[in-house]
Amino acid sequence: MKLPEAFLDNMRKLLGDELDEFVKSLESGERYSGIRANTLRISPDKLPEIAGNDIGFGGRIPWCDTGFYYEEGQPGRNPLYHAGVYYIQEPSAMYPAANVPLKENGKVLDICAAPGGKSTQLAARMAGKGFLVANDISEERTKALVKNIQMAGVRNAMVTNETPENLATKFENYFDTIVVDAPCSGEGMFRKDEEAVKHWDSYGSARCRAMQDGILEAADRMLKQGGVISYSTCTFEIEENEGAIDAFMDRHPEYFLIEAPKPGGIAPGIRPNGTTKRDYSLCARLWPHKLKGEGHFTAFLKKGDDPEETVEEENGESRPKKEKKKKKERFRSFRRYESRPLEIDDYYDTYMTGEVPEGCYFYMGDNLYYLPSDPPDIDGLKVAMAGVYEGEIRTGEFKMSHRLALTLKPKDFAYRVELEAGCPEVERYLKGETVVVDGEGVSVIVFGKQVRKEALAEERVSEPCCVAVKAGGRSFVLGLGAISSGTVKNLYPKGWRRFT
Repeated sequence: MKLPEAFLDNMRKLLGDELDEFVKSLESGERYSGIRANTLRISPDKLPEIAGNDIGFGGRIPWCDTGFYYEEGQPGRNPLYHAGVYYIQEPSAMYPAANVPLKENGKVLDICAAPGGKSTQLAARMAGKGFLVANDISEERTKALVKNIQMAGVRNAMVTNETPENLATKFENYFDTIVVDAPCSGEGMFRKDEEAVKHWDSYGSARCRAMQDGILEAADRMLKQGGVISYSTCTFEIEENEGAIDAFMDRHPEYFLIEAPKPGGIAPGIRPNGTTKRDYSLCARLWPHKLKGEGHFTAFLKKGDDPEETVEEENGESRPKKEKKKKKERFRSFRRYESRPLEIDDYYDTYMTGEVPEGCYFYMGDNLYYLPSDPPDIDGLKVAMAGVYEGEIRTGEFKMSHRLALTLKPKDFAYRVELEAGCPEVERYLKGETVVVDGEGVSVIVFGKQVRKEALAEERVSEPCCVAVKAGGRSFVLGLGAISSGTVKNLYPKGWRRFT
């Protein structure tokens, strides 16, 4: 690896005697791979037990309590990955979303979210409570973001494809937490991606700073008083890290830094030249020669305190200021059901054992969606995913979507087909092929009881079912099918199917 001389000069100023060790860590080509347990599906302690036969688990990642190193295997080919049991993510990239403070039932924005690592991590921490908006400016990258959020079984999220400036027109003072994983010069990816080294000159810090400043300004407009911004990059440049937040806090003096935890070899931030008024040791720098991960920077900025608004009484005492009740609005972008559609209740009575989720059911276009609480005003925004796509209601009948199935558990379905993780039928299902119920490693459960495959093959009925993968005694939803005469019609989405 031929590192640019200008880059080495900059690093020499930052690292001094540590430069040689730093350069060796980049030139060694030694990279660390990580996966993160999705706690909407499984507890971290159970993941190695269930997936360990196919993945060479290493130790835990010190700065992420749901993260693991792995040393061998192909976790992206494991059916548990397609069931959203875990997410493949570079270890250092797990730091910001694992450590940013979250408010209970809070509103959270991931402003540069694709492909979805931080969004799915935030959603898992939120545990179905509050409201998450995941945004990305790239239409192409937003497709991967939507898929990863759906695969993780997230119920309380909306995905938008907007500029930060456009978002700010709709979400003034709305969010409790905003995660900014800013576009940057990418120096922290040098070891992982040699193309980043070749193109370093074309992604100068000055160009990146202009984008970073614009994103932070939009974030400020959308953040409530008392809220927190997580600002992170994968570069080492002071100008894009401490320098960017220093300039931002000069423009917005109500912000102050709060402590970023530093386990596992994480170093403190560095004071920009000429700056003495702020303690940049509160920031976190992940150097590749000090820990098992790529280069990363993170700072947490709080927007003032969260003061109780009061007004003075005539006797000098104070009382809470009364807020005017907001008029409930109806937005053109969706048609809300005042109560749940009866067709959904009928479907659950016939084909499900679980309870129908309480919340907001609404139409966008011809599609039925669900969120645990009412959606915000999204008129005029490009919305790629408006919550959980429930399915369609046609001729008085509800047809469940694959996306809704992934938010549920196998036991919620009256009819389910369970496939052992290593059996051939799992591969057939993920490729979109018909599954044979008398195949090896296949079980059929009807209303909690396993049925004889021979008896099922004689029936001529067609029943909607969930298809689940089973590993270590646990089952996880892969998608939907329809049991009919000893086979399972495959309803796995065409765009998600594997071809090799």
